[in-house]
Amino acid sequence: MFDSIYQGLINQLALIKLTDIIDVFIVTFFIYKALKFIRDTRAVHLLKGLVVLVVTMQVSQLVSLHTVHYLLSNALQLGLIAIIIVFQPELRRALEQLGRTTMGQWFSFEERTDDLEKEKLIKEVKESCLNMSKSRIGALIVMEREVKIGDIADTGIVLNADVTAELLTNIFVPKTPLHDGAVIIRNNKIEAASCFLPLSQNPNVSKELGTRHRAGLGMSEESDAVVVIVSEETGGISIACGGELNMRLSAEALENNLMKLFDIKKKDSRIKKPIFARKEKNK
Repeated sequence: MFDSIYQGLINQLALIKLTDIIDVFIVTFFIYKALKFIRDTRAVHLLKGLVVLVVTMQVSQLVSLHTVHYLLSNALQLGLIAIIIVFQPELRRALEQLGRTTMGQWFSFEERTDDLEKEKLIKEVKESCLNMSKSRIGALIVMEREVKIGDIADTGIVLNADVTAELLTNIFVPKTPLHDGAVIIRNNKIEAASCFLPLSQNPNVSKELGTRHRAGLGMSEESDAVVVIVSEETGGISIACGGELNMRLSAEALENNLMKLFDIKKKDSRIKKPIFARKEKNK
């Protein structure tokens, strides 16, 4: 019996072609990426609801609950249309991420900005945030990555200035003309100040967070930008990226997170990988 099972297994393996392996690999890869994308978004709760709905529909068919099965099957069809409408921002973000991680990265011919310039920029942002944290000065700094945010920069006052800790701090000093709003950093320059950001629409965001943190989260949900936030009330430093908020960062943690997010390796030491792994799901 074991010989026949072994021979049958060998025969089945002989039928597998290289294209079959590639096919399974591609499907597995996209399923993994989809699950990873929705894991920390509102869509994860929707996915759980859909699983319950499908299981209940199949059970109702097995036990001959025809009316229940009819209602659930029709509700599922309407639900697929509702998903596209309700989760339009998440779907748009998924398509943007797909474009960045495949076509955008594999076939991009744009030259990368020198890492030394980025590292200098990050150090200036760190020094500025440290100064503002000590003085309880609120700040909102948006650092552009691959997704262009020129439309956000257009809502503010164009500066096109070099990034220095002193200038960033002076911009956010209370009662100055440009302190209200966000600073946009593009191409290692302060592109604009006093810019308006979209507020997060995530219902799971803590009610304790103010407008500044909600605006930072909203900007990170709409693009891949990195948003640095300094709380005016507590002086706490936070980073919003990908719809997630990492709070209560020290100056060193802020620098290491920014270096990690901008894919810059320090010359003198290695950046610890799990720094940004701690998430504040409700803040």
